[in-house]
Amino acid sequence: MRKTIAVFALGLCCLSSQAFAMAKFNFVEKPPAHNKSKVVFINDTKMLSGAAAELDNGSEGRLSQLLALNNFDSKVGSTLHLQMIAGVESVLVVGSHDDDGLDNAELQNLGGVIASAMTSTEKKRDVLIFADDLIYDNTVPAAQLAYGYHLRHYSFDRYKTQKSEGVSNVTLVTKSADSARLAYQDDLRYVAEGVHLARDLASEPGKSIYPQAFVDVVKRKFKGIDDIDIEVLDMRDIKKRKMGALAGVGQGSINDPRLLVIEYSGTTKNQAPVALVGKGITFDTGGISLKSNTGMWAMKSDLSGAAAVAGTLYAAAQRGEKVNLVGIMPLAENMPSQDAIRPGDVLETMKGTSIEIISTDAEGRLILADAVYYAQTEFEPSMLVNIATLTGSAARALSDEYAAVITRDFALSRKMMSIGELSGEHVWPLPLHANHFKQIESSIADIKNSGAGNPGASIGAAVVGTFVDESVPWVHLDIAGVDWLESDIDVAPKGSQGWGVRFMDTLVRDSAK
Repeated sequence: MRKTIAVFALGLCCLSSQAFAMAKFNFVEKPPAHNKSKVVFINDTKMLSGAAAELDNGSEGRLSQLLALNNFDSKVGSTLHLQMIAGVESVLVVGSHDDDGLDNAELQNLGGVIASAMTSTEKKRDVLIFADDLIYDNTVPAAQLAYGYHLRHYSFDRYKTQKSEGVSNVTLVTKSADSARLAYQDDLRYVAEGVHLARDLASEPGKSIYPQAFVDVVKRKFKGIDDIDIEVLDMRDIKKRKMGALAGVGQGSINDPRLLVIEYSGTTKNQAPVALVGKGITFDTGGISLKSNTGMWAMKSDLSGAAAVAGTLYAAAQRGEKVNLVGIMPLAENMPSQDAIRPGDVLETMKGTSIEIISTDAEGRLILADAVYYAQTEFEPSMLVNIATLTGSAARALSDEYAAVITRDFALSRKMMSIGELSGEHVWPLPLHANHFKQIESSIADIKNSGAGNPGASIGAAVVGTFVDESVPWVHLDIAGVDWLESDIDVAPKGSQGWGVRFMDTLVRDSAK
């Protein structure tokens, strides 16, 4: 019976989960003679320039009149759809006023705004964007616009009978066409694809993505990519290495846990890798400490940390980043059964540190405990970053604006804030105090996994930090509040954001320097 279930689910997950037709991006120095759909930017409604000025002159001032009639504001991201201006069937007017010039993150957001506006109203139509009409502080704004468009142009419609339609071709007009093409095609598009991979994995139903299925999907994605080595530890391997925390979380499920390890060798072997460790709970019922039904459906996305690690490794390897990376993804399904761990049980970890289980719903920190220790003993990383949808406490503290970043070194936290600014995925530091480690001391084991009071996000980090050597630069990212959104943002539709791919990709680029 077990084999029958596994084969059926594997057949589901190995199909491409995204049937949505992606746009194709072209970069040209001169616009084609005829185009039915154009995107023009308005920096100043009182002094039109570029393509907007040409349309206004070609329509005897009709564009200016319609902007005034609709009280159009040129602030960044404002939009207005117009028809039949100077012979152009569809014109999307986009506000782009910025006194300081648009930076990369703002350009990406603007690309996302265009994608959202076009896909909400258009049926498979070619689009022409005049990128050089923007005021920017970047040499290749067209590449950043395309990247933002690609990020936003996403729909998880695999299970819908009515599939979403996409724009056929997006042509960006820029004097730097060759540079923009290179920046997008050989680099940024892979980051967007990594984000979409993470969204796909987090959006799939739990019956389709269980630990081995996650492994299979990721292995298919990495097939044929150079300098990649993949190792998968099954339950026998996990027990052999005495990873009692990972084994314990997964033992209540019919689907055994896995540890997925992806090594990318982008530079010399003697350079220590950056280790990225992502929580991969493929579905979280809470185990014996069962969650309430309200919102439990969203626990299919409790693997988002692992998904973001996979997406980041994919982007770095595809563009050939000059850095060594290792992605470690502990994968387990947290289910209640006669075999599940109980509150009060004690688990032995790979490090030898014992953990008393106060709540089986504090399971993410358990699988991370074995994974981060494994990362250090096997790879001796130059930096260790772990990422997880870990605590509701982080979400309550920072809402959906920031992910929580927790480190032992506040200077490192400040650097992570800068990485967040550059990537467009923002973080804010929460504390890690010596008292947080005292709070998780157990009366019957070395530490306990929960029940230590507030602040919950810092307590969760302290559990993981117990297994990270103090000499290792370590960053803990709690993305519980930012990964799954109930409404659209500029670069993502509601649902899974694939949060962390852009942040860690920027961190990887910084490390490569």
